[in-house]
Amino acid sequence: MGRTALRAVGTNRFRRIVREISWYWGTLMGDTHYRRYLEYRQRAHPGEPLLSERDYWRQRHSTDGGARCC
Repeated sequence: MGRTALRAVGTNRFRRIVREISWYWGTLMGDTHYRRYLEYRQRAHPGEPLLSERDYWRQRHSTDGGARCC
């Protein structure tokens, strides 16, 4: 394997690792919560109105008091 091929393999591996860390961090921080909410509501309650992302987060934080420290 030549130097260029090794560099390409290393670059691809690095990109994959960055992508996986980004996915993990986003999931950990709740970036997918609203998307999952939309998917669930459309599947389980089609035709009913959906909360805006802002209202979703407001409602989620006002009802989920057990996860906060203060």
